[in-house]
Amino acid sequence: MTRTTPPRPLDVEKLYPGLAAHRGTTTRLHPRPGAPGVADSSVGGPLLWPVDEPWPVCTEPHPRAHGRRPVDIHRARRILGDAWARDPVSGPTDEERELLTGLGREHRVADLADTDPLPMLGVAQLYRRDVPDLRPGPEDHDLLQVFWCPFDRHGRTGYGMSVRLVWRRSWEVTEVLRTPPRPEVVGYEGYVAEPCVLHPEQVVTYPFAGTLPEELCARIDAAEEALEEVAEAAYEETGEEPADEPGYQYDLSIPPGWRAGGFASWHLTDPARMDCASCATPMELLLTVDSSEWDGGSRSWIPLEEHGLPGGSRSATPTEVTVGRWGELNIFACPGDPGHPHRWSIQ
Repeated sequence: MTRTTPPRPLDVEKLYPGLAAHRGTTTRLHPRPGAPGVADSSVGGPLLWPVDEPWPVCTEPHPRAHGRRPVDIHRARRILGDAWARDPVSGPTDEERELLTGLGREHRVADLADTDPLPMLGVAQLYRRDVPDLRPGPEDHDLLQVFWCPFDRHGRTGYGMSVRLVWRRSWEVTEVLRTPPRPEVVGYEGYVAEPCVLHPEQVVTYPFAGTLPEELCARIDAAEEALEEVAEAAYEETGEEPADEPGYQYDLSIPPGWRAGGFASWHLTDPARMDCASCATPMELLLTVDSSEWDGGSRSWIPLEEHGLPGGSRSATPTEVTVGRWGELNIFACPGDPGHPHRWSIQ
């Protein structure tokens, strides 16, 4: 089933003359629960990984022996999903709630030291043939694979992510690793992705307002402030909550959800320079991993095919991945040399 983004509620280029010069495209990946194979672009699915190549591991020293078992996380999600689909009012039965309590318990892995190699989780793989806005990899590499450590224990603060990207030539893989190593426990449920097939859709996008030329950004800010003042005045006069007006950030520029290419959102922090650590070239957005396909502030992006569907709210979190506090991970690549180390930010 395809996924189609509705037309934007306003003609943003007409509303803000000069914006057309900054138009771009991004590919919304639209992951949805399914059973992908190693030859498919997917989130949380099996990866095309050579049997004779070492699986990525986290070697940074941090506690890694205490957490929830991935199999329990997947099973608990299935029970909850079935229960709410069966009874949207009451949800799980008492028996199911008791079972869920057991599945939510943490476990300890005996004899696992803080410095032992820890298998990373395979999060996603994207074939360039499927994703129009996926940036080229090194030379003729056509497959991007994304991994992360299942614990938030990295970096200077001790609470950061550890992300690893691998580019490869898919046609060189002759024998696939069918049973990759898995961590026995994970420190964060939100890092365990549910298997999803993708429904890529290329859409028009525009830069985050704070990265536009100063004069254009000022016009956008002034127009939205004027709308807020009108709404506040109407509320004071009538006492009725005004209808939400389409906003540049949430409705007209950058779509929510998993996507490749386009522009990064900087809604949590001020825009930051992302220069390549190897050559100082300004980096460009490669991939966005989002905690939701839409939320209360971005419902205008719900695909046409999912308007009014029973259980449609669950389509907003198809992968069950959560980044930070319900945010998004933006991964950047060097346009000068895709083989240079990637950088990322959490918004």
